[in-house]
Amino acid sequence: MLLIKNATVYSPEPLGKKDILTGGKTILEIRDKIEPGQYPDAEVIDASGLILVPGLIDNHVHIAGAGGEGGPATRTPELTLSKMFEGGVTTVIGCLGTDGFTRSVESVLMKAKSLRHEGASAWIWTGSYQVPTPTITGSLGRDIAMIEEVIGIGELALSDHRSSCPTTDELIRIVSQARVGGMLGKKAGIVNIHLGDAVNPFQPIHDAVAKSELKYTQFLPTHCNRNSYIFEDSYSYGKKGYLDITTSSYPYFPDEEIKPATALRLLIEAGVPVTNITFSSDACGSLPGFDEKGNLVKLEMGFPTSNLREFADAVLIELLSVEVALKPVTSNPATILKLPEKGFISKGMDADLLLLNERFEMVHLFAMGRWAVKDGAVIMRGAYE
Repeated sequence: MLLIKNATVYSPEPLGKKDILTGGKTILEIRDKIEPGQYPDAEVIDASGLILVPGLIDNHVHIAGAGGEGGPATRTPELTLSKMFEGGVTTVIGCLGTDGFTRSVESVLMKAKSLRHEGASAWIWTGSYQVPTPTITGSLGRDIAMIEEVIGIGELALSDHRSSCPTTDELIRIVSQARVGGMLGKKAGIVNIHLGDAVNPFQPIHDAVAKSELKYTQFLPTHCNRNSYIFEDSYSYGKKGYLDITTSSYPYFPDEEIKPATALRLLIEAGVPVTNITFSSDACGSLPGFDEKGNLVKLEMGFPTSNLREFADAVLIELLSVEVALKPVTSNPATILKLPEKGFISKGMDADLLLLNERFEMVHLFAMGRWAVKDGAVIMRGAYE
């Protein structure tokens, strides 16, 4: 048991100064005052002067590695537990990307299971950039309905030179399988869409919605801040459906990318509901740059720390409220992706708890009620670290 006292709590809605009691993996009580003598077996943490928020959710992470656009030597490594926790992240959604040929959805699934055994929370998207889409069971819908960790399909590439360029009918069939599989498995059943640099990148989604009974909320397009014209289209698209902002690529491509914290402020000012916006790191994914002839000229890699950095900048630089800046990395992905017991601080939720100082730097982190980071140092590590 843990008793966290005197913390300023954001659920992400502000709750004021509270004491939090956890037992096992669960938040048991939230009260103005809980006396330590009531629970003599509980470890007491004095959080005076600290801010308590939900552990961050990163909905787009290449947990089993990715990359390869520059050949075999450019394949990226798997996510380690310590790298995840360094970013204040307690929940990840794993995916394949460009390489749906030499990498498999099975490897992503087993990595998610590994992270779960090591103390984190993990789910996955089935599929990859390609159409026909790789699966585990031979059916996208069956993957979602029958495999606990699978919540949807992704990342499926559109408007990109690496895309399989699915027709409107093919895209409708894929998203319909996600929808039905989600219904049967009580999952989100959403399709995570990789948006490339093509002009009018959202058009394939508009076409699919116009030609079917599908809704915009069946899609979660990512990389919506990758350049100015995609971001401009996001102002109108975000009023209809969800938008995901990639946080890790900004420092590497400052002349092209819209800084995520700034993107959040601009989208809200344009009338996009904050509840429609998520942040993800694209961690362990390669971040390639191509010239006008399609040649690879730059290759970087993302890390989970970018979500915490951009949340802090949204408050400290863009002057958004803590609760608004928190939503894209906590309650929004939890709600959109139907992640049970995640994204909020309330009784009965999982004890994924992040304690920050006044500069929004991580001090302590608890994953499922266990110490993950203490006094800024990672103390829970995975195998072979």
